[in-house]
Amino acid sequence: MGTLKEQLQADMKTHMKSGNRTALTTVRNVLGEITTREKSGKTPVELDDAQVVSLLQKEAAKRRDTARIYTEAGEADRAASEVAEAEIIEAYLPAPLTREDVEAIVDGALAELRAGGAELSMRQMGQVMKPVTAKVAGRFDGKAVSEIVRSRLA
Repeated sequence: MGTLKEQLQADMKTHMKSGNRTALTTVRNVLGEITTREKSGKTPVELDDAQVVSLLQKEAAKRRDTARIYTEAGEADRAASEVAEAEIIEAYLPAPLTREDVEAIVDGALAELRAGGAELSMRQMGQVMKPVTAKVAGRFDGKAVSEIVRSRLA
């Protein structure tokens, strides 16, 4: 289809027609957050898919944290509601990568740099991280990615 934002808008209409109140409210809240983010600041901006994915990850994490707090407070109904919202949001996120996938991406980036004649040491960590981070983009933990790169460069 189009952008992730367009997908959210189309799904909001679908949820309106189907009467799925939880999904409708969740998607509306996320779209509101996107709009707020776009209009905040001195000049309005249009968020790209990577920025929307980042926002969705934060929103899902917020819901999961809130659910944990409700569970600890003995509010199982409210916790279940937050988990349901988190799952709706997570459905829009790209599939997470496995450690093996990330290792293959890192190895590919290293091979490319070696083919370009670069002598690889810990000093070139930034040169390796830049293309890897672009490919991984929110689908794997950044700290774990840097650990993999460090281990490959050592």
